[in-house]
Amino acid sequence: MKKMMIIAGIILLSLNISLAQTQVNQRIPLIGSEAPSFKANSTNGQISFPQDFGNNWKIVFAHPRDFTPVCSSEILELAYKQDVFKALDTELIVVSTDRLQSHKGWKAALEEISFKGRKNVKIHFPLVEDPTYTIANSFGMLDSRTNIGQSIRGVFFIDPENKIRAFYFYPNEVGRNIDEIERTLVALQTNYNDNRVILPANWQLGDAVMVPYLKPNEKDASGNPDSAQGFYSVNWFMNYKQVE
Repeated sequence: MKKMMIIAGIILLSLNISLAQTQVNQRIPLIGSEAPSFKANSTNGQISFPQDFGNNWKIVFAHPRDFTPVCSSEILELAYKQDVFKALDTELIVVSTDRLQSHKGWKAALEEISFKGRKNVKIHFPLVEDPTYTIANSFGMLDSRTNIGQSIRGVFFIDPENKIRAFYFYPNEVGRNIDEIERTLVALQTNYNDNRVILPANWQLGDAVMVPYLKPNEKDASGNPDSAQGFYSVNWFMNYKQVE
């Protein structure tokens, strides 16, 4: 018995050392780089990323643990907006290091909740298992503060060419704002559709966008937001364009 306990301790120590090395060696893929590919099991069956998601935009949404309060609130809010993301030609992929059986049980439990007085919602996007930390490591999302192998609250925005366009991380103690994820996606898509357009602080759909500079024929209308061309300036280095 004592010998078995020693062996078990050695195995556990080896796993912790291996995980610690993985955490030290992990690297966050940069904006503009190719999103890491992976194959994994999910509540929607086995998936191959990004091949199974076509030319759509993709959001990889990682969370620390199933059946935890903050994660549960996030997944429910995401589910209530899944049709909005679908209309924006965007696929949601939720990842954690929990096992598939845990994902299935958690999904079923979440679908029974009437959250904030809204009707129960079916979760259509896949919950992906990552028990070997392969996905978390390739996206640089392993929490360095723990030795139990869990993802931080990571969000990666990936364009139709499978390039990472934006990402952000939240600490485990703070839930993400799903409306802000939608706003960021729409802003990225606006720039993707017209790379001359840039988006100012607090931009919302329907607001004026910015352009880095005005062309000669656009300068005639600067200073007048009601001009036919829709271009105006607040000074020489802040130029705007009204959108319909």
